[in-house]
Amino acid sequence: MKRDWHKADIIAAMRKQGTTLAALSRETGLSSGTLANAMDRPWPKGEFVIADKLNVHPAEIWPSRYYDPDSNLIDRHAMMRKKNLTD
Repeated sequence: MKRDWHKADIIAAMRKQGTTLAALSRETGLSSGTLANAMDRPWPKGEFVIADKLNVHPAEIWPSRYYDPDSNLIDRHAMMRKKNLTD
């Protein structure tokens, strides 16, 4: 199984896209440090935001979070909290 990207590699990839984690956080309506949480701990919503900006699936960046021990892809998208449409 592949290894997770190093934090520095994620930051460098963001810079190549012309942005930073803080700027992307603000762009998506979050506090500037919020997306940095996905770097250290599993957070499907943040992982998908970062991966979308980098034009890859989050499993490419964090294979340890998206594959079980048998190398089967886990549907972490289903783990995201759904926004209540009545709010």
